[in-house]
Amino acid sequence: MLLDYGALRDHRVRPLAFLNDSKQLTVERREELFAAIVSCAERISVRVVSPGEIDRRGLHRCNLDGLRAVLAALTPPAEACLVDGFRLGPAAPPHRAVVDGDEKSAAIAAASVVAKVTRDRLMRRLDALYPHYGFVSHVGYITPGHSAVVRRRGPSEIHRRSFQALCYGGVAPLDP
Repeated sequence: MLLDYGALRDHRVRPLAFLNDSKQLTVERREELFAAIVSCAERISVRVVSPGEIDRRGLHRCNLDGLRAVLAALTPPAEACLVDGFRLGPAAPPHRAVVDGDEKSAAIAAASVVAKVTRDRLMRRLDALYPHYGFVSHVGYITPGHSAVVRRRGPSEIHRRSFQALCYGGVAPLDP
């Protein structure tokens, strides 16, 4: 996300005072912040990685590659790039890793809110396609109830197979 700091003086972005780790905010507060963030962002980029790619390459590697790709795509480059927690290595554009960044940086917290709201909206849409899995209630986080449903019904094609032993009780993967 590339923020337009000049726009931060605008009255429409007053809700940004409530920025925090997105998981600590209510759904309503995240939606309010999302609108404010979008109104003052020069550019927002969201990268979605398929469950199959995560299974093949691993979640951490996919996260790092996604962050590198988003930073590299910024044109013109940002004056400063902050990343929540992880150094991205020498192949990435210059950046600063900030441990617990969503608690220390408004820009990182804003990116966290955009990511969470985007994911929650996607999960609500996927709930319409896969109503038996309860995505609308747990929005993709593993809960005991969701794990029980996957053990009973089996995983859908949007479930990560690399998660199955830990959370789904070793459910056999669907045929490709």
